Amino acid sequence: MPTLLLTGFEPFHTHPDNPSANAASELDGANLGHVQVVSALLPVEPRTAAQKLLGLLSRLSPDAVLLTGLAAGRPHVSLERVAVNVMDFNIPDNAGNTYRDAPAHEHEAAPAAYLSTLPLRNILQAWREAEIPGQISNTAGLYLCNFVMYQALHYLTETNAAHVPCGFLHVPANPAVALAVPEDRPALPYLPQGEITRAVKMAAETTVRGMKNRATDQ
Repeated sequence: MPTLLLTGFEPFHTHPDNPSANAASELDGANLGHVQVVSALLPVEPRTAAQKLLGLLSRLSPDAVLLTGLAAGRPHVSLERVAVNVMDFNIPDNAGNTYRDAPAHEHEAAPAAYLSTLPLRNILQAWREAEIPGQISNTAGLYLCNFVMYQALHYLTETNAAHVPCGFLHVPANPAVALAVPEDRPALPYLPQGEITRAVKMAAETTVRGMKNRATDQ
C-alpha cells in the first residue's frame, strides 16, 4: 500500500509538549484514500534526526513526505516554501549543542537550497475552505525544522525520487505550550490541539489527492 511518511518533533527548549508530535501520533496508521500514514517522532538534534529520517526514507520508500514541527509564536499553521543549507541555532538543541553558520549537509556538491514539492497553494486553499487560517512562509528558520526539510529533499533528489511530494509544515503552540509560558513573558498565540491535527491531516489529504490526480493524468 502506498505510504505517506509524517514526522513530528519531540519537545524541546522550554516547551513541555510538541503539538507536531501529537498530531503525527494521532494520525499514525490513518488511511487517506489509497495511501496509509506512517508516523515517526524525530529527535531535536541534527545527527540523530538525520539518521532516523534517512533510515525511514530508505526503509519505507514513501510516496509522499510531510514533515512537521512547532513554531511557537506563529499564530497559525504555515507551509514552508524553501529549505536552505545552513544551521544557525538561536537556542541549543536537545543535546545542548548550538551551531553557527554550519552546513545542513556537508557534501560539497549539496545545493544552497531546495524548494518544497508539496502542493502548497492547494493545501492553502483546502485550509481556507475548511476555515483554517494558514499561510505560505518563506523561511523555515535555521534550526532543526529547516535541517530535516533540507535533508529529506536532498535524499529524494540524490536517490532519483525527486518526484515524491515532500515539504514542511509548521504548527503553532497548543494550550500545553502556551500555558507553560511564565507570567512575565509575552503570551503565545495558540490553537487547540484538535485544530492543529485537523490542519495536518488536511495537508496530508490534499497531498495525496494531488498524487492521485497526477497518476490519472499520466
